[in-house]
This record gives sequence, C-alpha cells and structure tokens, in this order.
Amino acid sequence: MARNKFGGGMPGNMNNMMKQFEKMQKEMEKAQLEMDERIFETTAGGGAVKVLMNGKKELVELHIDKDIVDPDDVEMLQDLIIACVNAASQDVEDMQNKKVSELTGGMNIPGL
Repeated sequence: MARNKFGGGMPGNMNNMMKQFEKMQKEMEKAQLEMDERIFETTAGGGAVKVLMNGKKELVELHIDKDIVDPDDVEMLQDLIIACVNAASQDVEDMQNKKVSELTGGMNIPGL
C-alpha cells in the first residue's frame, strides 16, 4: 500500500473519504430503520377507502366505508383500493428517494 508523506498507510484524502462513506452508511441504515417503522396513510374516493402502509411497503390496515360497498359495482371498489394502495406505495418511494438524496447531498450513487 502506498505511504503518504507522514508514513501512514492510506493518503489523507482517501482516509477522509472512507470515514465520510462509513458515516453516510450508518446514517443510511438509521434512516432505513426509521422508514421501515413509519406509517403512510392514503385515501381514495374522498376518504371512502383508506390505506395504512409501512415503509417496507407492507399494507398494515385497510378501511372501507360501508356506504360505498355496492354489490352491483364491485369494480369501482376494486379500482379505489388499487388506486389507494398504489398511491401509498408511491408515497413510500418518494420519501425513500428524498431521504437518500438528503444523505448523499443529491449525488446519484449506484445501489442506493
């Protein structure tokens, strides 16, 4: 390994970059744990369907207003549920991207 002028192993800049990377990695892990525990709430149909999803994109709760349940129009209910789940999933994705961007200073780092 190359020695710097002070007799150490890695040059100073490389050592600082490694420390910064390790710090960012720890912050990313902490942010991911916080995201996993966060609950995202989304509604559709004026609040007739409500979805609670965690940061792992797991559906935690589903609420359906009984007044919109129409046996003759099941398709509408299905569409509302799909729209609500997809919106919640997008909310999680947007928040994850925002957190990564904050931690990386907007740099696009492959794999993050």
